Amino acid sequence: MAWVLRGLRDGVVTTRYPRQPDDYGDGFKASVSVIAGSGDMLEGDAGRATGVAEKLAGLCPTGAIRLESGLRVDRGACILCGNCVKARPDLFAFDSSPEVATIGRQSLVVPSEDDDSLGLVRAELAKRVRTLRRSIHVRHVDAGSDGGEEWEVAALTNPIYDVQRLGIFFTASPRHADVLLVTGVGTAGMAGPLRRTFEAMPDPKVVIAAGTDATSGGIVHPTYASGDGVGSIVPVDVWVPGSPPSPFSLLHGICVGIGLLAGAESAK
Repeated sequence: MAWVLRGLRDGVVTTRYPRQPDDYGDGFKASVSVIAGSGDMLEGDAGRATGVAEKLAGLCPTGAIRLESGLRVDRGACILCGNCVKARPDLFAFDSSPEVATIGRQSLVVPSEDDDSLGLVRAELAKRVRTLRRSIHVRHVDAGSDGGEEWEVAALTNPIYDVQRLGIFFTASPRHADVLLVTGVGTAGMAGPLRRTFEAMPDPKVVIAAGTDATSGGIVHPTYASGDGVGSIVPVDVWVPGSPPSPFSLLHGICVGIGLLAGAESAK
């Protein structure tokens, strides 16, 4: 009776994302962006630019701040510590949009440059997953995570996100799986099991690297026990940055991977 009364009082709490935008999803600090036009400060005096560059690089513990044809942030390496936003709010800002998943690792470096090859990759993925529309089964593999991503993955099954409403289910068997969701840095001890899981999955299949650890190797990389993420172990189709990514970002990545959403790059 208590649960019935609670249901009547609270009403429907399940998000309608991705069919409709969700204000709750926009409340997360999903990524760091470079403020438009801020890179102009690095042009001109070479000596001054070098000094500024060194100071900016020192703000990031993972080296996610880059100076490649202007000021850029590698979201795949960013752990969302906020040091850069706090120290230089004139250059960096948090982006609250949860739609941060990209097709192509280089697209995580923002502002991103147009790359014709990404169009081909996106088209190939869309062709490959054309049959994956309903009853999608996801096999989640922890390849050396700190546990943060696992909490967010588990949240996908609660009443707020309820991925089963979209026909997405988690499975324990790779032979039943359409999507391989990988978290963690890809430790040496998990490289073999991860490859065997991938090989056991039937085609077509989609691989999603979820979280900073999986996309770039995490805050300390490479080490004797890990490399630069899981991309060197299995072929990754969709990259979801964040430390950890919110359930909305994970859901966005899955939907992009299986063709429920267009593979448009959200990086700006």
